[in-house]
Amino acid sequence: MRTGLARHGPEVLFALAGGGLVAGAAVRWTAGAPAGDLIWLLVTVLALVPAVWWVVAGLLHRRFGSDVIAVLALAGTIAVGEALAGAVIAVMLTGGRLLEDRAGRRARRDLGALLSLAPRVAHRRTDGGGLDTIDVAEVRPGDRLLVRAGEVVPVDGLVEGGTAVLDESTLTGEALPVEHPAGGEVRSGAVNSGRPFELRATNDAASSTYAGIVRLTEEAAAESAPFVRLADRYSALFIPVTLAVAGAAWLAAGDPVRAVAVLVVATPCPLILAAPIAFVSGLSRCARRGVVVKGGSALERLAGARVLLFDKTGTVTTGHPALAEVVPARPAPAGDPLALAASLDQVSPHVLASAIVRGARERGLPLDAPSDVAETAGQGVRGVVGGRRVSVGKASWAGEADPAWLERVRRRAAAHGAITVFVGVDGRVAAVLLLRDRIRPDAPRTFRLLRRAGIERTVMVTGDRADVADSIGRLIGADTVHSGLTPAEKVGVARAESERAATVMVGDGVNDAPALAAAGVGVALGARGATASSEAADVVITVDRLERLAETLAIARRTRSVARQSVVVGMGLSLAAMVAAAFGLLAPAAGALLQEGIDVAAILAALRALGPGRDREPRLRGDAAELVRRLDEEHRALWPRIDRLPVLADTIAASEGRERDDAFDALTGFLTDLAEHERKDERLLYPAVAKALGGADPTGAMSRGHTEIAELTRRIGALITELRAAPAAGEPVADLRRTVQELYAVLRLHFAQEEENYFVLADVHDASRP
Repeated sequence: MRTGLARHGPEVLFALAGGGLVAGAAVRWTAGAPAGDLIWLLVTVLALVPAVWWVVAGLLHRRFGSDVIAVLALAGTIAVGEALAGAVIAVMLTGGRLLEDRAGRRARRDLGALLSLAPRVAHRRTDGGGLDTIDVAEVRPGDRLLVRAGEVVPVDGLVEGGTAVLDESTLTGEALPVEHPAGGEVRSGAVNSGRPFELRATNDAASSTYAGIVRLTEEAAAESAPFVRLADRYSALFIPVTLAVAGAAWLAAGDPVRAVAVLVVATPCPLILAAPIAFVSGLSRCARRGVVVKGGSALERLAGARVLLFDKTGTVTTGHPALAEVVPARPAPAGDPLALAASLDQVSPHVLASAIVRGARERGLPLDAPSDVAETAGQGVRGVVGGRRVSVGKASWAGEADPAWLERVRRRAAAHGAITVFVGVDGRVAAVLLLRDRIRPDAPRTFRLLRRAGIERTVMVTGDRADVADSIGRLIGADTVHSGLTPAEKVGVARAESERAATVMVGDGVNDAPALAAAGVGVALGARGATASSEAADVVITVDRLERLAETLAIARRTRSVARQSVVVGMGLSLAAMVAAAFGLLAPAAGALLQEGIDVAAILAALRALGPGRDREPRLRGDAAELVRRLDEEHRALWPRIDRLPVLADTIAASEGRERDDAFDALTGFLTDLAEHERKDERLLYPAVAKALGGADPTGAMSRGHTEIAELTRRIGALITELRAAPAAGEPVADLRRTVQELYAVLRLHFAQEEENYFVLADVHDASRP
């Protein structure tokens, strides 16, 4: 921990220098020049002592920086008696050091959150069959442990009995729970998301998986290279030029004051001030956008990134399973299998049960209270809903089914990277529910913006299965996909990529922490709580929006550009002043004041980094932004009903009587709400968007989409009317089913385009939306 003096030293030095400059002027005015000059001399000495130490420390680290000129100028003003010039330089130097300290101070990677997540206790079986709660460090291989529901697995081991259902997202990045049968290996750090189970320890805590992750993070963090200030790179050229001009002026005029005057106006205020101010401004802009960047060093390194490494689960996906599709069996069963399954799952503690219940409620389905519920770990749950026997779980548990249909469904699930949950009604499989970890809605756009901002190569590193990782990698345009990786292997990929180009790694889980520390810049998605990845990262995105990554990269690049421009402008003005001082046109005191004017110009140029630049335009604001957010709420409500359209079409085709009438009513109600939403888009949203985007007709293509949707809606309404009048007609049924499928496809594309093109203008995004 830094002491109070070390932590506040730059503030104290700047306060003393500034106060001394003002005090010297006041004393000179009241008590005479000698007393005032003495105070200014003391201020100069006060700045000279730490400045010498800064130069020495830099040399010890093999860094010859811009502070050298400041030291020579301070010593020169003392030698020739230019007290005012020395005091002015002292204020400039200490002020620049203060700004640099605030801009370049990196947050310490103390691994506090990572360690806080580590298991601390274990429940060990005694010889008599009881339980002792012990410190996890006391666990030894061979001990029999009980892992309760919701607890972290304390050590690596084997499942002793029953089935263990574990959330392994912290270790592998796999969002869906994993079932381990008796005898299966489990690793420490996983969370028990099922019933309690017995574990036979195979390692002690120090040798287990979670402890290895902590060590990896510590080692990778220790290898991070020190930050090299932007100013120092320019100093390599500026310092020799300054010394050559000062020496030539002294030799030509035979007057050391000329050399001091050159050193005073050459004091690299633009180097010392402009770059830190620009980076402080960039850090401020990032903070306003919900992104915490741990110092100007991280921001500068981020600006130079060329390769993006990223995790899958929780980074480009939402990180939790969601109901994606309902595939009814053939022939279609009576009743809604999703409503029956969700009704039964209301009383199940299984992690997938909550996703099924949530999916049914999003679709507006009424749920009944189940009875006679019984659940078998690793198989599923059974009960009675509305007088019907319902089973939810594995295919063999749900009931009889056509083997060929089961094979087709499983191939379909594998192609989509989905997990299957079978629903049985009265002893036969009625449907299969497909659940998957959805891609964030802003992920594709984020990767396009990253390419535009200068990222040349994108690499996915994930512990998930190859088939799932490859499909998602293709969707977002990844150049390379590394799947099935352990945390150690992720670190290996990060190091290999970093050797070829400047690298940034993005992740959100404990398993990402070592790779975040090993990469050139680590970026953590920390919106869902303080995690180990947030501690190991240089950048933490505190809002649940991946798009902030592209925006932060754009801010970093613009900040670096503004800093360079400000430094170059300031150096150019200083060089002109140096020439004037060399010819005797500027005395040291006048040169110091002129240098302060150059400082002001450099500071004003650096403050441009506070502005939005082109990376934030155009944007909707005020009433227009609020309008977009309200319409986005309607999108969220309509998405589940859109997903249900194929089921409604199948129900109408396969059912009759009351069940078909209910499907007609649901479809008609949806079409009515959809038409009202589209009218709001045309009347309110599109004019606001057109004004923001400019051009002749920027929303013309989307308006044409509304026309197509309206035509399909009209045709569906006419077919429903025809079928209500003649329920036995076969041709209208087939036509209705085909038209509803067309509407389903058009709506998914149209809604996705609206969110991609327009909702982003008002910062509207929700990672949970399809």
